[in-house]
Amino acid sequence: MDKEPEISVGIVSGQKIDALLHKPHRYSAEGFAQGPQTFTFADGKIAWQGMLHDSIEFEPTESGSWFEIADVTIGINFHWERKETQRFAGKLRLIVEGDKLTVVNVLPVEEYLMSVISSEMSATASPEFLKAHAVISRSWLLAQIQKNKRLAKQQVKYRSMNFTDTELIRWYDREDHVNFDVCADDHCQRYQGVTRQTTPTVREAIEATRGCVLVDENNELCDARFSKCCGGVFEEFENCWEPVHFSYLRAQRDSADELNFPDLRNEENAREWILTRPDAYCNTDDAEILGQVLNNYDQETQDFYRWTVTYSQAELSELIRTRSGIDFGDIKALEPVERGTSGRLVRLRIVGTKKTLVIGKELEIRRTLSTSHLYSSAFVVEPGATDAAGLPESFTLRGAGWGHGVGLCQIGAAVMGAKGMEYRRILLHYFPGASIVKSY
Repeated sequence: MDKEPEISVGIVSGQKIDALLHKPHRYSAEGFAQGPQTFTFADGKIAWQGMLHDSIEFEPTESGSWFEIADVTIGINFHWERKETQRFAGKLRLIVEGDKLTVVNVLPVEEYLMSVISSEMSATASPEFLKAHAVISRSWLLAQIQKNKRLAKQQVKYRSMNFTDTELIRWYDREDHVNFDVCADDHCQRYQGVTRQTTPTVREAIEATRGCVLVDENNELCDARFSKCCGGVFEEFENCWEPVHFSYLRAQRDSADELNFPDLRNEENAREWILTRPDAYCNTDDAEILGQVLNNYDQETQDFYRWTVTYSQAELSELIRTRSGIDFGDIKALEPVERGTSGRLVRLRIVGTKKTLVIGKELEIRRTLSTSHLYSSAFVVEPGATDAAGLPESFTLRGAGWGHGVGLCQIGAAVMGAKGMEYRRILLHYFPGASIVKSY
């Protein structure tokens, strides 16, 4: 591509949207708006200033302008979910989706990245870590836009679920969005506009890597995924999302000794790995380094490298029924069926007194076994003592890592940056075989 692209980001949806336009914004050839604005859903359209619109877009007319949106939900379905009032640069677009209005922010890629880097982690992180994250965030974004165009051209309905009498396999990816490029939350990449205060270091990291992306051996953009903590070994893409193998998203240990790790697809090896704390870059409790990765709400979680969750029989059976919408009855067992390269469960059998079903992939497992999201699907199950009916009275899950574990491990990369490793080395550790090129 020759020049910097412009992208569209879905911010929030609702029947009523309250906004504040800082400085004049143009919405038609001769129309300008400024100050507080309220938009409501009415008769399948956007009601604003006594008129109905199919869509409406506001473009800033002065540099330094922004618009503010109230009650933006961040951390959707996570344990730290909350609402914030957020400010955004660029254009404000409102569209209708179903019976709601959706706020879309349209802005240049590099400006978007300025916020992503400060939203996904602390803006005070080390320069080399910030540069590495700038490259992968840019690569992932442009790869998703490219993929969306390809799917639209093929006119093939994208399938992300297989549901039979014995198995429910589902994955969650950004193809859920059809009216904008990406959303603003963890489902895609955290983007919180100019609300997250950026720093000169973030600006320098963006500018130093401007237009730089990761490409594979065929010069195709890399689908550069990342998560908080891999747990010691990287997961492969196809074990979390669609059944496609990417050469640069492969199993490797998160340490200098990259190839020295057991086959964690093997149940016995996975159990030993998860129940111990093997050396890895992401195995750290250094508060200064963790503060580079974890924003204030992320720091509500501390036990991410190895963690433990215990449910009573009643809690687990009700949780699974509520989260899956399926009544399994009392839970007799949680049985591993298939694990990925990091030890994460790809398929898990839930055995109940009323129903038995295999579920997957990793995020479906995490969603089913938690009121928000289980830290990861890399866990082993320890049933408690049995009651008079022979049912376990409790289930303890002992797990590893936080997130899907594919691609860059943010905590591991922060440790590498703190050790003085250059951003190219960090990137090629997490995306082996990839190359870094300048796209514009």
